Amino acid sequence: MSDTFLFAEDTPEELSVCETKWKVLVIDDEPEVHNITRLVLNDFTFDNGNLELVSAYSGAQARELMSEPGVEYAVAIVDVVMETHHAGLDFVKWVRETLDNHRIRLILRTGQPGEAPEESVIRDYDINDYKNKTELTALRLKTTIYSALRSFRDIQTIEKHRGGLEKIIAASSEFIECDTLPQFASAILKQVALVLGISEKAIICCAAAKDSTVKQSGVNILALNQHDNIEDGKGNLHLPEDVNKRLKLALSEKHSIYEEDYFIGYFTTKRGTENLLYVAQERQLEPMQHNLLEFFANNIAVAHENLKLREMIKESQKELSYVIGEAVEMRSKETGSHVKRVAHASYLLAKHLGMSEYDAEMIKLASPLHDVGKVGIPDAILNKPGKHTDDEWQVMKTHAQIGHEMLTKSENPILQLGAVIAHQHHEKWDGTGYPQGLKNENIDIAGRITAVADVFDALGSNRCYKNAWPLPEILSFIESERGKQFDPTLVDILIKNIDEFSALRTQFPDPY
Repeated sequence: MSDTFLFAEDTPEELSVCETKWKVLVIDDEPEVHNITRLVLNDFTFDNGNLELVSAYSGAQARELMSEPGVEYAVAIVDVVMETHHAGLDFVKWVRETLDNHRIRLILRTGQPGEAPEESVIRDYDINDYKNKTELTALRLKTTIYSALRSFRDIQTIEKHRGGLEKIIAASSEFIECDTLPQFASAILKQVALVLGISEKAIICCAAAKDSTVKQSGVNILALNQHDNIEDGKGNLHLPEDVNKRLKLALSEKHSIYEEDYFIGYFTTKRGTENLLYVAQERQLEPMQHNLLEFFANNIAVAHENLKLREMIKESQKELSYVIGEAVEMRSKETGSHVKRVAHASYLLAKHLGMSEYDAEMIKLASPLHDVGKVGIPDAILNKPGKHTDDEWQVMKTHAQIGHEMLTKSENPILQLGAVIAHQHHEKWDGTGYPQGLKNENIDIAGRITAVADVFDALGSNRCYKNAWPLPEILSFIESERGKQFDPTLVDILIKNIDEFSALRTQFPDPY
């Protein structure tokens, strides 16, 4: 029996029960080298995995093996002299430059060092080690493979962390674009799964912030993707008991918790809000996943804090718009909820027209400012119970220009839109309105929307010069002005959805 046959029978599959994990490509034109390499490494294990040795007997064959889709080699042991005197060096250059593979560890092994001097090869070629076959004992071969596999494993870890961090950055960008807490919650659940590289269905995820008003768990649930036994029948979410206990533990100890089957990220913002991210899955969480989730939990906390501040600012702007609008109404001795109803009616018209949530919300915030220019109208004219004279009417009409001039100086987008609305809400679809006589779509859509909302509500409200009209008379008038005073499309939307618009008077009633 020849040595070659003997070595060929000694395969790693027969002598090792470890699951194959590390693919090593042995490139040499001498069969004995392959056999000896298998003999030395047949019981080799690293990180609970053994080696899968793959043989190539030429540089050309090695290229074919390296080009197979979906196959990655951790290490290649490359002979220099094969089908040509520099076949091994050509292979190294091809791997690094053509394949652009910088993960695989390349070990040059030569029996003819004169063909590839060590110093020049290490200097000119991107290899990771250089060994003379005469000095490569069994022990040195093993230590060389250990070192190469550690390097390859560390490169894998670094790339996984880099990929995870890139996902966190991308997720943070999505958080910044969220305008509401429901959008934010949906983004959390989706992005946690993306960061971990697994399906949303494979994890239990809960994001929460400490809230002293929630007595059961002490936290306000921002997002929760587990749907079994979490509602109390009134639509309120309740945490599973085991999750609740774990979150309480993190809150009491005020730090993150790392366990094999779950993770709780704890993070406090500069404003003192305590935020928690709970993630669990059936399989064990890897240390790298714990690290990524820790970074991610911090980003979620900061994004949540910023979203709350944005909502606070938005609410402040909305209230300010209402206050200013109602102040004008009070000066006009019209102290009802007209501006709030106009705001919500404008929002409904915008949404039914197909405008985005952002644009509809902007019109809602700006429309209460439509009559702000009335502050520049004398009381005797503003509150005259009877019909205005021609001169008085000319003065009264200046409130559109006054309002525009008051608001247009601001760089605030809500006030800028308010300036447009104040200026154009008395323009008419047929061009007979004021102050500019604009016609059809030359009138800004925000002005057209507010015009319909304003007249619809004003006709149904008591004024110093008239009583409220009944709904049928209001609809009859608005229909008669379709294509004259009002945008026909907006009139059709109002008529078709009249129950929605009429409900606003019940939702925001006048105080008298």
